[in-house]
Amino acid sequence: MQIAKNTVVTLNYRVTDPDGNLIDEGRQPLVYLHGGYDGIFARIEEALQGKAVGAQLEVKLQPEDAFGIYDAELVRVESLSMFPEDIAVGMQFERAAEDGEDDMIYTITDIEGDKVVVDGNHPLAGTALIFDCTVADVRMATAEELAHGHVHDAHAHNSHAHGDGGHHHNH
Repeated sequence: MQIAKNTVVTLNYRVTDPDGNLIDEGRQPLVYLHGGYDGIFARIEEALQGKAVGAQLEVKLQPEDAFGIYDAELVRVESLSMFPEDIAVGMQFERAAEDGEDDMIYTITDIEGDKVVVDGNHPLAGTALIFDCTVADVRMATAEELAHGHVHDAHAHNSHAHGDGGHHHNH
């Protein structure tokens, strides 16, 4: 059976950056609904279209195909008094976006005196990714899965939250 629209695909995968550093070792297989449901990056869907179980491929994603281009405007300097006392560099927090879009995830990148630098870019923004995968399984999606637009199985919650914590920053 080949990967086509409305099939459920199981991938064994790993993700590295162009220098070969491991970003995601893929301990859990990635299970997603194929056919433009945002279950996986579009470039990977295109590459997998028509493939069958056992196919191996490497997809190189430019930043704009993955977690986006680094946007300097998302870096803000804010007053320390706005934050709880026990903050530290590297902590992440959510904040509703002004325009009613999805919540933004901010990462604290620097604390200097009474100023805190927060960065709303995804930690992998601006990074090209090498997605190396093998097709482990292909099956037809169920009517319920198609109605919901994502996979219903034991791993559904993993695949649903894959890579971006369930937050779509690619609008």
